[in-house]
Amino acid sequence: MSDAAPQQTPAPDYALPEGYTHVYSGKVRDLYEDPDGRLLFVASDRISAYDWVLPTPIPDKGRILTAMSLWWFDRLSDIVENHVISTRVPDAVARRAMVCTKLDMFPVECVARGYLTGSGLVEYRESKSICGVNLPPGLKDGSKLPKTIFTPATKAALGDHDENVTFDEVVAAIGQDEAQTLRRLTVLAYERAASIAADRGLILADTKFEFGIRADGRTVLADEVLTPDSSRYWPEETWEPGHAQPSYDKQYVRDWLTSPASGWDRNSGEAPPALPDEVVEKTREKYVEAYERLTGKKFS
Repeated sequence: MSDAAPQQTPAPDYALPEGYTHVYSGKVRDLYEDPDGRLLFVASDRISAYDWVLPTPIPDKGRILTAMSLWWFDRLSDIVENHVISTRVPDAVARRAMVCTKLDMFPVECVARGYLTGSGLVEYRESKSICGVNLPPGLKDGSKLPKTIFTPATKAALGDHDENVTFDEVVAAIGQDEAQTLRRLTVLAYERAASIAADRGLILADTKFEFGIRADGRTVLADEVLTPDSSRYWPEETWEPGHAQPSYDKQYVRDWLTSPASGWDRNSGEAPPALPDEVVEKTREKYVEAYERLTGKKFS
């Protein structure tokens, strides 16, 4: 999309009371400042694929993402504090928003990988390494890595790709101590989450975290955590290295967009078409299944 005009985020489908000031909208989340100067994170039902925000929402997606993030924040709280202050939010965004403290965000996507897939697989095939981390030969799509690796990326603007970078580049951007802290917290949080997921028959292949510095100088976990939007979950019972794995995410969306049925060429620079009802429903089912399988709770 680098040669196309910048994409505009669709307008929210809700209205907040007076006193809330819009700060920023990303592919999925809208950010506001509330009347007390705190931040309101709203997870919309928008879905993105191939660096486009699609014109068709996925019903309940924002509520599922918020519920999963809150569940995971609780389970990581002894490793790293998070930015959540309260879940008491305006009725218009009930169950899809959280009140959070303001942070000075690090300009780094903190990615942890335990398995080889995605952009990491592409880089490995070219250099037998990911983000400067050397890996043994002979690994396949879906292979378990010898150990968890930290593979950071730069944060991209809406419509652009995140760019994988080396740890040394992170050090140059934010400093040695800060970079080591982000790497340590990312690996610890991933390994805790992977262990919890494994107990539920799920493989957490990789995930992305974002961190910021609070006013008191503490590094805290922010944004969303360990949802199907930021993580790859695979059912353990079907895991078989050597090919793409079934996953709990927007794979139905990606598959349809790249199929003849969509009539869309991802290299054309043209916006993707609306999603058919069947794709919307199957995608929603995957998000619900991921939530219920992880938490043991029924989504309603």
